[in-house]
Amino acid sequence: MKDLRHIVAAMSEVAKKAAAFMQSEQKNFGEKSVETKELNSFVSYVDKTSEKLIVDELHSILPEAGFITEEATVSQSSESEYVWIVDPLDGTTNYIHGLPFYAVSIGLTYQNIPVAGVIMDCGLNDLFTAWKSGGAYLNNQRIQVRLQTGLDKALLATGFPYRDYGRMDAFMNLIHKTFYKTRGVRRLGSAALDLAYVAAGRFDLFFEYGLSPWDIAAGIILVQEAGGVISDFQEGENYLFGGEIVAGQPLIFHDFHKLLKESGLTEY
Repeated sequence: MKDLRHIVAAMSEVAKKAAAFMQSEQKNFGEKSVETKELNSFVSYVDKTSEKLIVDELHSILPEAGFITEEATVSQSSESEYVWIVDPLDGTTNYIHGLPFYAVSIGLTYQNIPVAGVIMDCGLNDLFTAWKSGGAYLNNQRIQVRLQTGLDKALLATGFPYRDYGRMDAFMNLIHKTFYKTRGVRRLGSAALDLAYVAAGRFDLFFEYGLSPWDIAAGIILVQEAGGVISDFQEGENYLFGGEIVAGQPLIFHDFHKLLKESGLTEY
């Protein structure tokens, strides 16, 4: 395997450049710049320009790697041994409305397994980094998941369904159950930030369905290297490409999965 520590250092500089561009553009950003891709899914010149910047830079870091990107500004290829998985602006709706919860997310997989990740929290200018067997970091300081027993002491994060409404009743049943079992549930509007915050111990657990690989690739390795555990809704390993994820600290993981089963969300 490549020298992941040096690759992550280079990825970090790329993420910072993309973040600086998006931050500068937000000052003059207007609704007229927004295109609708599909129901509740938006894109702008900012997403596309940011992705082009990122892709060009990543090409020089690892020329042989393939790409999976949200805006498809480069030919998509998952056949390579190494693959970059990129979300140039995770939290586009927040960005459009001037909310500071958006991020740059760059993940690297090796044989379809996340091995390196960088998430730039543009609102706080915080840089989250991780690589396989190297640990997880926030602004170069080691981080780990919060280790606290009991769902009653846990703060959860999720994302509300905005396209696939077929599971809505089961999802709302799960949310209802969490009201009585946890300290609460937050919805930031960026899966990348949700995962980064789990890795940093700010959230105890994150769950969501209807996701794409670029939403979570970087966050997966962050949570794992911070001591967290990850599964799909069935407690299996089909989360990177399976569209659903549970990621959290290990001491409440099993208890949350009990709630998940009781809600009926695992039956889909």
